[in-house]
Formats: sequence, C-alpha cells, structure tokens
Amino acid sequence: MREGSLEAPVRHPLAWQSADFWDEAKLEKEMERVFDICHGCRRCFNLCDSFPRLFDLVDNSPSGEIDTVERAEFDRVVEACTLCDMCFLTKCPYVPPHEWNLDFPHLMLRHRAVQARREGIGLADRQLADTDSMGRLGTLASGPANWATATDNRLTRRLIERTAGIHHEARLPRYAGETLVNRALREPVTVNEAAPAFGTRKAVLYATCFVNFNNTDIGQATRAVLAHNGVDTEVVHPACCGMPRLELGDIQSVADAAIKVSSELLPWIDKGYDVVALTPSCALMLKFEWPLILPENAALRRLAQATFDLSEYVVSIARKEGLAPGLQKIEGGVSLHLACHARAQNMGAKGAEMLRLIPETKVTVIERCSGHGGIWGARTENFKVAVKVGRPAANQALRNEGAQIASECPLAADHLAQTMDIVAGDANGRQVRHGVHPIEILARAYGLVPGR
Repeated sequence: MREGSLEAPVRHPLAWQSADFWDEAKLEKEMERVFDICHGCRRCFNLCDSFPRLFDLVDNSPSGEIDTVERAEFDRVVEACTLCDMCFLTKCPYVPPHEWNLDFPHLMLRHRAVQARREGIGLADRQLADTDSMGRLGTLASGPANWATATDNRLTRRLIERTAGIHHEARLPRYAGETLVNRALREPVTVNEAAPAFGTRKAVLYATCFVNFNNTDIGQATRAVLAHNGVDTEVVHPACCGMPRLELGDIQSVADAAIKVSSELLPWIDKGYDVVALTPSCALMLKFEWPLILPENAALRRLAQATFDLSEYVVSIARKEGLAPGLQKIEGGVSLHLACHARAQNMGAKGAEMLRLIPETKVTVIERCSGHGGIWGARTENFKVAVKVGRPAANQALRNEGAQIASECPLAADHLAQTMDIVAGDANGRQVRHGVHPIEILARAYGLVPGR
C-alpha cells in the first residue's frame, strides 16, 4: 500500500439498493473508520465546516481519538456537509482506487438517507426541496412572493424564519414573472448563419429550476450567445434534477426524477441535439450522480455522455469550430468564483476559459467556497456559518475593486455578493452588490444584452 494515491479519483456507484447501506450498525462502523482516517490526515481542514467540527470533537474527547467521541455528535459533522465534493476531488489522498476507499460526501449522504428513512423528512424541508412546485407558484405570484421574501421585509421574513427555518438575513432568489420556457417562446432569437459553428450543432437547453423560475436572463443570454455562434436551441424543463432532494437523503425521489427527466431529454439526443444544462449542480446530476444512483440504467449513461455544462459547451465551440467575431473588452475585468459543482465535474475551469475568450479582459479566479451550499446556507442554523466559510472568497473578491462578480452557480454568486457586503460593512439591510453568470458577461461582450 502506498501513502496517498496518485491515480485519478474513481467514484463507485451508490449502493442504496443494498440492505447493508441501510444497516445502522454498519453505517456507524464505517463512519468511525472514515473519521479516524480524516483525523489522522487533516488535509481537508480548510474546506467546509464539517472537518473543523470533526477535528474539534476528536481533540476535545477524553482520549484525543475517535473512540471516545460520542456517536450522537457525529450528526454535527454530517449537518455541515454541503455535498460539494471538493474533499473527494481535490484534497483526499485516500479516495478510490486507494484501498482505504474514502468517499466522504457519499458517506454523509448515506447518513442522511438512513436518518430520513428512520425519522422522516419534515414538511418544511419537503416543500423547500420541491423547487418545481415552489417555482410555479412563485412565477404566478412573483410580485407578492418577491415582496414577502425581501430581506428588508422584517415582518414576513421573521415569519418565514419561524415556519420554514430560513434565516431572516439570507438573501433569497427572486422569482421571474414568467418561466424561461414561456419567455423563449415569446422572445425568439435569430441564428447567425455566418458563424463558424452554423450547421454543425444544435442544442436543447435543460432550463433547470433556478433559470426557469428565478433568473430567466441567464437562459436568454445563453440563447443569444449560442444563436450568435450559429447554434439553434430549444428550451425544456421536464422537472427538477433532484439535487435539493439529494441533499435531504431522499435518494428514491432523485432516482424517480432521473427516470422522468431522461425520458424527455433522450428523444432530443435521437434528433441530433446536444444537451446543455444551465447550472453546474444540474449538469453534475445528469453527468455523474444519476449514473451512480442507477448504474444499470443504460439510458442514463447515454444521457450523461451527451450532456454539457454551459461553459464547457461554449469552450467546446471555441476550440472546435471557432467563435463568431465581435467580442469587446469588459471594463474592470471579472472576479470569477469557480463553483464547486462545476469543479466537481472534473472538466477544468471552463468558466474561466470562456471568459478569457473576451479580449483585453482580466479574469481573476476565486477558488474558494462561497459558503452557500444551496438551501443549506440559507437555513437559520447555518447562515452565519455560511458567511464565515465564504469570507475568504469575499475578501479576495473585494481586493479586485471594479471587477464584476460572477459565478457559474447563481446561488453562489448571490451569497458571495452578500458576504462581500457584510465583510465591507456596506449591507445595512440593502443589496449593494450582486453577482451574474459568466454567460451574461459574454453576452454583454458581444453587445447582445444591455450592460457594461
């Protein structure tokens, strides 16, 4: 056995259909084994809050080892995991094919799944994870919904905190007045027949819950950029990819979502379309998590092979066919946060590569966690921790004065902007800064959408 592993990480399928997966005694034994290895290594100390919590538990135990840590305290470690996968992909030297076979995020997921089966999932958590239902209601009543969720609406935000467990200071996504699917029908784009990629590609855009219901500007900027580069697009949103439910340990619901969404996306592949997911978390689900949850499903493997992350797709066009001319400098440059779920796709920093296609524009990469973790970072018990975790990234972004703040993960961009306000002392209940998706910056550089 070698110390550490020099091979590329290999992820094993999630054995959730095995009886051993649900055996609580075996789960506790595996957690003891993994936590003991983590305690002896500590390479991951500066990632999420799970590891500082674990190391504090060990250091404050009677023996200074895992054997005297109260097993009930393990829950505190699990609660802090955001399933970002950074420990597995960037830090841990003991992931497969190393014989110690560590997969910390999937172990945390297993714990949540067992806990969810034993205790059930609360009503508020189930509703928050049902992003399609929430999105449909939010777009139908976007005015009242956005009024109620604004951070300066102290009455409603305190009520939301008491009933749904969402911290009253956490900025929440606003709802659009219509879905991206409907907006795309109402605002057609013209494909540039002079572009190098014209006639070579067509793409179906998996809108994702966030872009379909919350920020349709990302979708329209994507359609504009791809059309300008000769790519014909269609927009669909069959259903949520299941990431919010995965975070709760509801694996069966994720498997059901995989079957539903894939059944509607596969016919587009048959017609020669590439599948492009508009947010990294959803791309990660289609490309990696679904095939690990249902490894025997050949249709999911086929979909995974045909799916692109958005930035990955634009970079692929630039490399293979070449981009249409017309990109202009972005004044002040860009501070680009590398989203964890983009990094977890193991495809390289495609968001940075895409923005560096813009001439004479400085792109500064922020390779630290924003702290948000999806719904996790907005919860009452987690918001302050989310700000603490995101503080190093916010400090780095603040040093890049004048630069636009961007992240491929819209929730990370918003949380990073809020943390910057908090760190700089500019918040005072107002939203001073805001983040954008890099595709919006590329669209501005082409002059396809308003903005500097």
